[in-house]
Amino acid sequence: MSTVYLNGAFMAMEQARISPMDRGFLFADGVYEVIPAFNGVLFRFEEHLRRLERSLSALYLINPHDRAGWRRRCEELIQRNGGGNLSLYLQITRGAADKRDHAFPDPPVSPTVFMSTALLTVPTEDSPDRITGAAAITLDDIRWARCDIKSISLLPNILLRQQAIASGAREAILIHDGFVTEGAASNVFIVKDGEIATPPASHAILGGITRDLIIELCREQDLPLREREISEAELGDADEVWISSSTRDVVPVVSLDGRPVGDGRPGETWKILARHYIAFKRRLCGV
Repeated sequence: MSTVYLNGAFMAMEQARISPMDRGFLFADGVYEVIPAFNGVLFRFEEHLRRLERSLSALYLINPHDRAGWRRRCEELIQRNGGGNLSLYLQITRGAADKRDHAFPDPPVSPTVFMSTALLTVPTEDSPDRITGAAAITLDDIRWARCDIKSISLLPNILLRQQAIASGAREAILIHDGFVTEGAASNVFIVKDGEIATPPASHAILGGITRDLIIELCREQDLPLREREISEAELGDADEVWISSSTRDVVPVVSLDGRPVGDGRPGETWKILARHYIAFKRRLCGV
């Protein structure tokens, strides 16, 4: 994926240059989005842009483009990189000031806008029966109090996710004051006695675009779902556990802290939801 977008221009990755005074580099003063494209079609694009707008507003950053402008640039970048199945990374920082100072630049400087793409393996196979599931561990949620902002300041998430990887798991499910928040890079669902539950939207979690789609599909298909707090004990006693993200769709967790979830295989409720999810993607993108 050799073509990127930087501050109004498309260029080869090796030609892209950003000032060392950029506040994204110095302070992680910026926000980002990751938007999947299947068969070259941007997936849930408007929903991703709405979240981007909320994150920019929370950081008092002016949106450099309207939605039509973002769509033109994103679609051109996807096309320049061959279309197909790609993830598009979009980052906006407060820009590069003349000196390093915690205070916002006054007068403001132009934001830095960067976009790139990477190949994306279609996460959910045609048949959910072929999915083997993933392992996860639980860890204390050590992050800041505004996890609803999609900030590029991700060091706590990185450390937590790396601890999971080092233990042989795919994800860390985070616990704060005895309750589940989310994964280090995902949202979390559980199933108990046929009812699906997921932590409610709040400052403690990032409102995932895939999370919202799962909720929509459950309501459309009359699958019982509640947005509510989930205790650590409930997580450990769940019949099924799922994690979701834009680049992984919805993944069944079959092992948690070294113990099987349910019978240690993807659950029947997940298979039902996964089939509806696959059908939705096919209608929208043809995959």
